[in-house]
Amino acid sequence: MSQQIINLVESWSKKPEVSKFDIGDTVNVHCRILEGDKERIQIFNGVVIARSGGGTREMFTVRRIVSGEGVERKFPLHSPRIAKVEVVRSAVVRRAKLYFLRDRIGKAVRLRERRVERVIDTTAPQERKQRRGNKGKKNKTEAKAAE
Repeated sequence: MSQQIINLVESWSKKPEVSKFDIGDTVNVHCRILEGDKERIQIFNGVVIARSGGGTREMFTVRRIVSGEGVERKFPLHSPRIAKVEVVRSAVVRRAKLYFLRDRIGKAVRLRERRVERVIDTTAPQERKQRRGNKGKKNKTEAKAAE
């Protein structure tokens, strides 16, 4: 009996689809909001500046700028109020907490974007684009090959 209760509680507390995101990622957090007897989803987008806790008690903090004021909001990762978390872009960071962004204003808040490795299709031949200054002209190597 006690094992059944434990399994029931664990099934409630674990969220099956928790998206992977890191510190410095710009995310859209889809929050469920109850207004009377209606439910709607509101999107809170911003930069993840911190993650804390562990397991089912894990929290993350999202910061955004609204009309010149910084707004931070803490979300429980496994909350039923969160519909989903979408990663918009990733950034290169070297710290676990980005609290230094609170002191920055304007363009200084931007973080350097993390490059995503692309898979290049090698089956199709790649045509080389001509540079603007070389329209109709041949390169030195192409001129020697033509001779």
